[in-house]
Amino acid sequence: MTGAEIKILFSSLSLKTKIFLLFFLVCVVLIAVTYSFNSRFDNAVQLGSAPYLDWKEVKHCSANSRLGDKGVIYGEESPSGIKFNVRTPENYDATIAHPLLMVFAPAKANRSKTEVLTELTFPATQAGFVVAYADHPPLSATTSLELAEIPRMIINKWCIDESRVFYSGHSDGGSVAMALGFMSDDNAIPAAIVSSAAGLNFRELYEHVCPSPLSVMVIHSANDRLFPGFGVESSGWWAACNDCDPIPEKRADGCISYPNCAQNVRTLYCEGQQPHS
Repeated sequence: MTGAEIKILFSSLSLKTKIFLLFFLVCVVLIAVTYSFNSRFDNAVQLGSAPYLDWKEVKHCSANSRLGDKGVIYGEESPSGIKFNVRTPENYDATIAHPLLMVFAPAKANRSKTEVLTELTFPATQAGFVVAYADHPPLSATTSLELAEIPRMIINKWCIDESRVFYSGHSDGGSVAMALGFMSDDNAIPAAIVSSAAGLNFRELYEHVCPSPLSVMVIHSANDRLFPGFGVESSGWWAACNDCDPIPEKRADGCISYPNCAQNVRTLYCEGQQPHS
């Protein structure tokens, strides 16, 4: 059928039929674009293989007790409606317990943008981690506790070593990662936290009870305009909570480390120069 014949046929249709056909065409185009985007993004997500043979101490899950898929998983949702994506090692074995890296998105970002920006998926899965990226919900008094539901869900669905759960995030995501270290119940407190440009200073942290000793790395810019000086203050609070020596030591990589912390945990502060990093 020629273009002219199609034009004549279309002009002979009723307005209602034309509207339906146009709506159908738009839907087809949107589906095609979405499929194409997801296909390209799936191809861009590179998974590493867990080095199981190098693991000396391995915990296990019973066969068929963890039913989470392996690979690149989209669109998981918490009871409070927060979406998150999960990435497993390419050779994921559902009977071997894996460490979990939970990454919280900053404000004005989502789980997919955070994955692209952090570039954590390949190195983390290559080290044997299951990695999860959570959306950034509107902040409220209950936001941190709502986000804390996500690692619990992952532990129930994928084979995770509960003693090796790690939280990370940038800006508001860093604030969430840090807050979950002292706001969660004992069963949800992570093994370690890495926070970048978090919006918690000493005055806000001082209002909270210290958790049990916990390894923490605080990353903050000396030129941060949103939260100036918050990194120095928050790392000092964590050093006090961890019962470290109060005088930090300079490391070869430029970070500072508070020595002699309780239970051999580590408390690090690393300083950048970008406006909000």
